[in-house]
Amino acid sequence: MTPTEGPSPTGSDAGRPRQPGTGAEPVAEGQAAEEEALTGDEGVHASGEDAPGGGRRGDTVAAVVRQWQAVHPGLDTGPMEIIGRINRCAALLQQAEDAPLRRAGLSRPEFDLLGALRRTGHELTPGDLARETFSSGAAVTKRLKQLTERGLVERRGDSRDRRVVHLRLTDAGRDLVDAILPVQLAYETAVLSGVDAPEQGELAALLGELLSQLEGRLGVLRA
Repeated sequence: MTPTEGPSPTGSDAGRPRQPGTGAEPVAEGQAAEEEALTGDEGVHASGEDAPGGGRRGDTVAAVVRQWQAVHPGLDTGPMEIIGRINRCAALLQQAEDAPLRRAGLSRPEFDLLGALRRTGHELTPGDLARETFSSGAAVTKRLKQLTERGLVERRGDSRDRRVVHLRLTDAGRDLVDAILPVQLAYETAVLSGVDAPEQGELAALLGELLSQLEGRLGVLRA
């Protein structure tokens, strides 16, 4: 197992119960139990002996790093200790964050599309949405079809170019996003409750700096 491996992100909504997209259904049922499960002893290691690489003994990436160091004592595992933890956290957090969305019958990618239409406040094309959500055009097209069928998104053809489609939220779509967002933020607050507020600020700043650099350099790194 490499340090980047983790639970498969739950991006698919296959098998999930669908609810009418009116925003009137409660989306917070069962939230307290799920938050307790995430912030309990198994979800957050609040104590423990420090391990090499700055992690805790319960940190799975720290264990992987120790194994590699035993095999290759001279290997610089610094990048692994950062990238591995980011990838592991991302996999775990995506599963955790999907809980309020599952109750609303949405996948994370679908909610990202609805959120992009809501926060920008104007119509977007499928290409715009692909860029906003870092998704492929084919994936966006598939999700938009599902959201349109549910009555959450509506399409409008361009009067000058029939190939262009403009998309916007319906009233039901807007109400659903507005109902879910506070629950989602409360859920994320619970997930991060094991990290002190000042440390959260420092972490946000560091991740912001890393993201800004990657967004500017990723094309060069792939070349």
